Amino acid sequence: MRIGELAKATGTKAETIRYYEREGILPAADRTDSNYRDYSDEHLATLIFVRRARALGFTMAQVRELLALSDHEDKPCRDVDQLVQRQLGEVTRKIADLTSLQDELQHMLRSCQADRIGECRIVESLARPLR
Repeated sequence: MRIGELAKATGTKAETIRYYEREGILPAADRTDSNYRDYSDEHLATLIFVRRARALGFTMAQVRELLALSDHEDKPCRDVDQLVQRQLGEVTRKIADLTSLQDELQHMLRSCQADRIGECRIVESLARPLR
C-alpha cells in the first residue's frame, strides 16, 4: 500500500510515517518502479503498535524497546511488565499533579467573590510567589 493508504488506515500523518522510517521505528518501505513507497501488512501492524504505545504515553525510546522485545516471542514477559509498571507510575504521578492543580484552581474560584478586578482574590493569588 502507498503512504496515503497507510496514513488513512492508521490515522497517522504521512510526514509522521516518514519520520518513523528515518528514526528506524518503522522499517524502510520497498520502492515501486516509479519510486513510491510500498508498505506491507507488517508495516501496518508495526505502525498500529507504535500509535497505541504512544497513545499510552510511552516515549519513543520506550517504543523502540517494546518493539525490540516484541521480536522475541519466546522470552519471558518480565521486561515488558517492568516498562509498563514504570509508565503506570509516571501516569499516577501526573494524575496526582493534575489533581493538585485542580484543587488549587477550585480554591482560587471559591475565594473570589469580588465584582471588580481590583478586589479579585484570583489576581491577588497569582501575584504571590510559589510555595
